[in-house]
Amino acid sequence: MVPSVPEPGSTPDTQAPDIQVERLNAWYGSAHTLRDVTLHIPARQATALIGPSGCGKSTFVRCLNRMHETGAGTRVEGSVRLGGLDIYAAAQAADIRRRVGMVFQRPNPFPTMSVYDNVASGLRLNGVRRKRLLDEVVEHSLRQAALWDEVKDSLRTRSGANLSLGQQQRLCIARALAVEPEVLLLDEPASALDPISTSKIEDLIYELKTRYTIVLVTHNMQQAARVAERTGFFLDGALVEFDETKRIFTNPRDRLTEDYITGRFG
Repeated sequence: MVPSVPEPGSTPDTQAPDIQVERLNAWYGSAHTLRDVTLHIPARQATALIGPSGCGKSTFVRCLNRMHETGAGTRVEGSVRLGGLDIYAAAQAADIRRRVGMVFQRPNPFPTMSVYDNVASGLRLNGVRRKRLLDEVVEHSLRQAALWDEVKDSLRTRSGANLSLGQQQRLCIARALAVEPEVLLLDEPASALDPISTSKIEDLIYELKTRYTIVLVTHNMQQAARVAERTGFFLDGALVEFDETKRIFTNPRDRLTEDYITGRFG
């Protein structure tokens, strides 16, 4: 069955959901990379995840759309509920990955495809063939990603790989938005970008969180403070603290959180 695609600019049939995670554990082979993580990610807000490299942040977000299980020797235990749906017990992985879009640290546009075909690729994979609908969704998605005005004159002639890094990342966001996800996972989306491009990505997050549930992995604590309502601090695979962003950065409850945000370790 071909999933329906909402009209561009319409309100999705399903409201952006919250995410409830309970006692989530994950392994790469024998390495226990997530340990009993429990938290509630509110709907239609941006939630930031901070912590040193290798602390489990990226593994955690990959568990939210069942990407983690694509690796050899991986395993997950615990519960992740999207709205009320347990994504590991009562859903197909492909359906979850459509509902929970993901943008990675390094921009990864399809290099042999035009800008237009990059954005339309997910729709075509889902069986959408009507040119008018494809045109409308491509334009709407590029506008949502604040990229339309920069590429509208070369949609079909310019390769996605020929854009600047900042434009490539916004193209990847547009590609994710084209299939109308309910949740958007952003894994260090601005780490490879210059300050101007980073600012555009942050402005985009601020706008998109009114319509989508957003989870942002970042090493940039100022970025978390600027765009996120809530922030979680990970260390050694465990969630040390999760609270309102302002409290995390001004009055953390845990000494480890305070030591990290003040630069005593990292």
